[in-house]
Amino acid sequence: MTRLRLNGALALAGATAILAGLMAGSAPLSLADTLAGLAGTGPEGARLIVQEIRLPRVLAAFLTGAALGASGALLQGLLRNPLADPGVLGVSAMAALGAVIAIWFGLAAISAFAVPLMAIAFAALAAALLAGLAAARLSVVQLILAGVGVSSFAGALSALAMNLAPTPFTLSDLVNWLLGSVANRSFTDLALAAPFWIAGAGLAALALPGLRALTLGEDTALSLGADVPRARLLAILASALLTGAAVAVAGMIGFVGIVAPHLVRPLVRHDPGDLVLPSALAAGAILALADLAIRLAPFTQELKLGVAAALIGAPAFIWIAARSASIGR
Repeated sequence: MTRLRLNGALALAGATAILAGLMAGSAPLSLADTLAGLAGTGPEGARLIVQEIRLPRVLAAFLTGAALGASGALLQGLLRNPLADPGVLGVSAMAALGAVIAIWFGLAAISAFAVPLMAIAFAALAAALLAGLAAARLSVVQLILAGVGVSSFAGALSALAMNLAPTPFTLSDLVNWLLGSVANRSFTDLALAAPFWIAGAGLAALALPGLRALTLGEDTALSLGADVPRARLLAILASALLTGAAVAVAGMIGFVGIVAPHLVRPLVRHDPGDLVLPSALAAGAILALADLAIRLAPFTQELKLGVAAALIGAPAFIWIAARSASIGR
């Protein structure tokens, strides 16, 4: 399958998932009513449901998944590690810790940019640490263990913040946010994260040639004239921006960033430069469908998106790890 056909098919799958998310819910809408509500020409009730309630939520799910999928593909290409992922390597947990600090100290009430900025800053810190360890030529196992350690430490600090929450309302906000959800998200939330997503996507595009060169090995890439330090910096910044903004919008969402690249990698002939865009599209469609599934699930209380992603993604992660024969060598 050519690159254009693959990206076209995945974009169509994402658009279908978004349309399904607009139609389905506690008040199902027909295709005609959904399209009319989207265009603002239908009944007022349909317009309110589509434009004010479902559209920002579905877009938040798709864009969050796309950001995590692209970030996972970037980290896997940069570290040449099939288990690299913003969640496994601690980038998501550090981003969550930054947001927890913003909420705990009331910074979120002072400025709407406090949560995304803190999330991105802490994600960048984790990504820089991992890149430094990778440059020190740690083995794959050592790198994964370091990432697990970073993730555990950040998780412990987040738990400590919840333990010492100043008020029950703060504790409730922290718990609900850390479980991961796109419920009640608005266009304002998306607008706050949009600059970081756009900047991350631009930096990711600039990093792609360097990722292709790194498949030959760092020494070979350097001998061929590739600017490896620049490629590493671009990939780290892009991953941090994408992950931090995704965490700021939806909280902790795990495993999407590792599963999506593995699904599309055989279709791009294992070229890390061609992996980022299809991984983003696939992850966006997956998370949009997962959010649709939890909205339709027959529970009295809606399941959190982060919980659903973990329930599906953890077995997939184990399956991927079992099939990755090169890990640990």
